Amino acid sequence: MADLFWPGDDRAGDHFTSASFLRAMVGVEADWLGHPLEVPDDLEWLAGEAERGGNPVMALVGVLRDQDPAVHRGLTSQDVVDSALMRMSDAAVASVLLHLASICRVLADLAEQHRDTPMVARTLTQHAVPTTFGFRVAAWLTAALDAYDDLTRLSFPDQVGGAAGTRAAIVELGRVAPDGVPMWHTTRAPITRIGDALAGTTDACARIANDVLTMSRPEIGEVSEGTGGGSSTMPHKANPVLSVLIRRAALTTPQLAATLHLAAANQVDDRADGAWHAEWAPLRDLVRRTLVAVSQTSDLLDGLRVHDDRMAAALAAAGDDVLAEQRTMADVAGHDPAPTYLGTIGPMIDAVIARARTLEEPA
Repeated sequence: MADLFWPGDDRAGDHFTSASFLRAMVGVEADWLGHPLEVPDDLEWLAGEAERGGNPVMALVGVLRDQDPAVHRGLTSQDVVDSALMRMSDAAVASVLLHLASICRVLADLAEQHRDTPMVARTLTQHAVPTTFGFRVAAWLTAALDAYDDLTRLSFPDQVGGAAGTRAAIVELGRVAPDGVPMWHTTRAPITRIGDALAGTTDACARIANDVLTMSRPEIGEVSEGTGGGSSTMPHKANPVLSVLIRRAALTTPQLAATLHLAAANQVDDRADGAWHAEWAPLRDLVRRTLVAVSQTSDLLDGLRVHDDRMAAALAAAGDDVLAEQRTMADVAGHDPAPTYLGTIGPMIDAVIARARTLEEPA
C-alpha cells in the first residue's frame, strides 16, 4: 500500500487495509450464516454508503442478502465490525510476533558476542561507570521479550451481542451464541489491550533505535547502521534512517493507544454514539505502524555494525572519573578497590540470554 506520508508503510502488507477489512466482515457474516459468501469488489461504493449509515455493515448486508436473505439475522453492525477487527488484529499480531522472535534471537546472539566488550555507561547523557556493550544489548533484549510476552497474552474474542447486547434476536431465532464468547459492546478492554501491547512493542523498538541514534553520532561512533541513508544536499552523510523511522513510530503510537482508551472511557448506554466509531482508524494506524517498526528494527539489527575500538577508546578517555564511585564504596567497605567494577553484569546478561533462548517459536 503506497503511503508517501509514512515511508515504509508497504512493510505492513495487507494488514488492516480497506480490502482486508471488507474480507474480514464478509467472513464474519459467512461464519454466522454457516456457508461461504462472495466478497463484493466495489470498495468505493461501499465507502460512500458507509457514511450514510455510520459504518460499512449496513450497505454490505444489503449486497450480501442478494446471495442469501438470511445474512446478518440476529447480529448488529457492531457485532460484525468488532469481530472483523479482532480477526484482523489476530493476524497482525501474529506477524508482529514473528518479527519480534527474530529480533530477540539476534539480540541474544549480540549480547552473548559482546558480553565482555567494555564501554562507558552513560546516565543523563554523561559518563557514569564502566559497563559492557553486552549489558546494553541485554537491556534492549529485555524490552523486546517483555513486549513479546504482552502480545502473547492477548485474546481476540468475537462479538455476538445483537442490537443491545441482550442476544434477544438470537434467542428468538432459536439460535445459540458460541460458548465462551463475551459481550463487550461497551466494555472495550479487548481493543485497549491490543493497543497497549502494540504501543509497548514500539517502545521496545525505540529503546534500540534511540541508542543507535546516539551511539552512531560521529563524535561517538560506537555503532552504525549497516546501510545508512543519503542526504539530498550533503553527499558525505550516511544518515541512520532506519533508527529515525523506528523512533518516528514510537513517538506516535502512544497517542493512538490513548485514543483507544479515550474512546473506551466515553462508552455510554448499551452501544455508544461515536466513541465506538472513533476506534477503527487509530487501531488501523497503530497496527500498521507497529508492523513497520518491527520490520525496520529487524533490518536495523541484521546490519548493525559494532565498533568496539571506539567503545574502548571512550572508556579510556573517561579516565579515573568512571571509577570514582568504586573508590568511595571501597573506602566505605574498608578494602582496596577490586580489579574491575562491573557488579553482576555477567550473570544478568546470561539470565536475559537464557530467557530469550527459551522463547517459543510463534505459530
